[in-house]
Amino acid sequence: MTTKATQPVRDLPRATTLGQRRHTYIAAQCTAAWAAPPIVNEAGVRALNALPPAGNALTRALSASLRWRPSLQDGAELLLLTLALPLYYLVRGQAEERAGEAVQRGANVVALEKSLGIFWEVDLQSAALDYGWFVDALNAFYLYGHLPLIGALAVWLYFGHRPQYLLMRNAFLISGGIALVFYLNFPTAPPRLLPERFGFEDTLLHQYGHERPLTPSFFVNQYAAMPSMHFGWNMLVGLAIWLSTKNIFVRGLAFLMPVAMFTTIVLTANHYILDPVLAIPVVAAGLAIALAGRWLVLRVLSPESNAAKESGLAYWVYWLAGIDLTALRQRGCVRRLHAHWEAPMRGREAY
Repeated sequence: MTTKATQPVRDLPRATTLGQRRHTYIAAQCTAAWAAPPIVNEAGVRALNALPPAGNALTRALSASLRWRPSLQDGAELLLLTLALPLYYLVRGQAEERAGEAVQRGANVVALEKSLGIFWEVDLQSAALDYGWFVDALNAFYLYGHLPLIGALAVWLYFGHRPQYLLMRNAFLISGGIALVFYLNFPTAPPRLLPERFGFEDTLLHQYGHERPLTPSFFVNQYAAMPSMHFGWNMLVGLAIWLSTKNIFVRGLAFLMPVAMFTTIVLTANHYILDPVLAIPVVAAGLAIALAGRWLVLRVLSPESNAAKESGLAYWVYWLAGIDLTALRQRGCVRRLHAHWEAPMRGREAY
């Protein structure tokens, strides 16, 4: 019987040899391995199947965390994420000196939305302000439903769904880098910082007496309204969670995360309607670049080659590209990629 892995590829360019096309096909298959369900041994499957469906994903992550021992890769992971903070400080320093420009750009966003017929923020917020408990819930979700929630879910993905975590990490950093370009060159004041004549109310300041309670002032960028990475990153994490499980309740959480954040950032006057709209292509670009990087590494570098083993380079290149070698080995991708990489490409018409 011909398996899916050995089926011929008919939709790749004829200019390449069949061998080259086969290697490209395998690289594409392995690039998509991050979306596949986690692999466990037969005993693990029987144990997990004995649990209620809602507990499988949590149990898998808990089991992995209990077996965890710190490694060099764990330290490198922490260092990589920590290095992103200086970029934020740079952007904030630049934005603070351009407050007048940021406020004027915010007013321009309002004018643009009015011309498009979508300037609904003031009316929506006014309707929400009649329900104090609802506004309090929105404020709490704005504070704790972003980085704290993303951080907790990232830990769950790291221990229980490493391929999805690595993809999310790279897309997170790349999209953040793209957003920094906007923040540095086009600082935009959020609705709550516009003059009173625009009709917005700062709900966080009204409830807590502080614009960002429990958040150090040096960590706050007041003029980073567009694009809204509050929405963009919640959408990205929601996608990673959706791909990590088939549990309907967990997938429901994944779907509601960006929807709830969209509602929150608009009704609390922290973002304009156009801010999360612009975040969608920013996150999509980050995800596309992350996937393209994985595909390229799988296409050109074999982790089992003698050169790679001697230098140890492949391990770190794969890690930076967001590729989980353990998951690839479990699925046989490394063996198949190595076999096709080492085979002579020129002069061959088939493997």
